[in-house]
Amino acid sequence: MKSLEELKALKEKMQSKMGIRNDDNASARVVIGMATCGIAAGAKPVMKAFTDEIARRGLNNVAISQTGCIGICQYEPVVEVYVGNEEKVTYVKMTPDKVARVVNEHLVNGNVVDEYTIGQSKL
Repeated sequence: MKSLEELKALKEKMQSKMGIRNDDNASARVVIGMATCGIAAGAKPVMKAFTDEIARRGLNNVAISQTGCIGICQYEPVVEVYVGNEEKVTYVKMTPDKVARVVNEHLVNGNVVDEYTIGQSKL
């Protein structure tokens, strides 16, 4: 690396390859737990499903990122959704099949999919 600009360009290139969309101006954020427990439970396909669905719908106001262990391994894959100043919503035991519904109902229409949240989950 010769400059900070080169490092920033490399970061952006790698984020796009991973499907990560960080946008400080986003009105919503989707954070996917990608620690070993999350990956083992299927977080990578869940992340791909979110990036694909959000791109397919052209939702430019949604940032996608990943985090380490959230601390509730038995509920993995875990996805936290932040919309504006509203309280965060924690979706648990996510699968790629559940993603389109979360995007449509929560991110597009503003309605939490209660049955997928930690408060409704049954082990």
